[in-house]
Amino acid sequence: MSLVTPEQRRHAQDLLDFIDASPSPWHAAATLLDRLSAQGFRRLDEGERWDVEPGGCYCVVRDGSSVIAFIAGTTAPAEHGFRLLGAHTDSPGLRLRPNAPYVAEPLVRLGVEIYGGPILATFADRDLSLAGRLAVRDGKEVATRLVRFEKALLRLPNLAIHMNRAVNEEGLKFHKQFELPLLWAGLNGAPPQARFRSQLAERAAGCAPEDILGWELHVFDTQPGAFWGAEEEFLADSQLDNLASCHAGLSALLAGVGNDTAATRVLACFDHEEVGSESAEGAGGSFLADVLRRVSAALGCDEEDYRRAMAKSFLVSADMAHAYHPNFPNAYDPQHVVRVNGGPVIKLNACQRYATDSVAEARFALLCQEAQVPVQRYSHRGDLACGSTIGPMSAAQLGIPTVDVGNPMWAMHSVRESAGVLDHDFMTCVLTRFFLS
Repeated sequence: MSLVTPEQRRHAQDLLDFIDASPSPWHAAATLLDRLSAQGFRRLDEGERWDVEPGGCYCVVRDGSSVIAFIAGTTAPAEHGFRLLGAHTDSPGLRLRPNAPYVAEPLVRLGVEIYGGPILATFADRDLSLAGRLAVRDGKEVATRLVRFEKALLRLPNLAIHMNRAVNEEGLKFHKQFELPLLWAGLNGAPPQARFRSQLAERAAGCAPEDILGWELHVFDTQPGAFWGAEEEFLADSQLDNLASCHAGLSALLAGVGNDTAATRVLACFDHEEVGSESAEGAGGSFLADVLRRVSAALGCDEEDYRRAMAKSFLVSADMAHAYHPNFPNAYDPQHVVRVNGGPVIKLNACQRYATDSVAEARFALLCQEAQVPVQRYSHRGDLACGSTIGPMSAAQLGIPTVDVGNPMWAMHSVRESAGVLDHDFMTCVLTRFFLS
């Protein structure tokens, strides 16, 4: 009997399709908005007055890369609060510099900056390309255009072992300034900057090279997501951290469309988590609080009612978790190893790198029990620095009880990550239960 049911595989394939359509945070936001719109969510503009009705479905985007969607409850938030799920649209990697193209005889290279904490060695010898957004002149205004190069455009070739004899003993390392620029083209006599702008303009239909005023371009791996393993019970793709949580949260929210609840259900997918979240559209900014306040006001709540709503709310911060890797057993606390396809993970840290306390832990564990989903608990090895999430800062800003959870995965921050097919279905099931509770 197969470990994976046809429905679980279908759901995992939809995750891979979601990721492959979203090679940058701006594409991820666009994919979210497309799926929300297809299910009847009405887009709200932060610059306009909001008209929100009980039971209505709405979404709002800030700066093109952060999305908040919500289904208004049948009662005012002051009575039953918000059921909030937070995730993030960005992933660590490489970003193009403003003056990226330059000659390095006999080739043209593109200069890059490191975004977040990627495993740099995993970018070597892969079919890389570019995706992101352009800021372009539109008359007297500035507009944005999404761009994506579908085929391999760039490469970071390894140095042959004959010139790097110690690579297998000392590991593959790249000097961040001199050895990370990506190979793009051979010389053809054209100025590299003009040549690159022309190629960008070709991808942004109706845009002239001279109208390109700026760009934010992310390097991505062109290899599509795939299933692997003896029974294809695992999956591999880029950006599982954290588009897998965005997809699970979106699937859970959409599963409840048409089912009224007293509480208002909110999915918040933020940019810039991998670099600290301190931005206008990041979880450290005002976006979520602004939306919650405006929703409360539109549903008849004053400031006192808003504070009452916060006291009755609960936030699930969904990011990914470190799965046990049998090749590296000493990387884990032996009492807190979590296993791929073993179920969602509750993440705990005494120093509040994760926001979970015992009450929030218990609430999520009960949700898993009600959804008939297994649950695991993770605590980081004591002598290793622990990462963090949007959970602690969101809990501090909003004063809302919060639990940090995630699905177990291997190779976090690699350009090619792996996780479990069953886990993605488990997480979606428990988040669906959460939204309908």
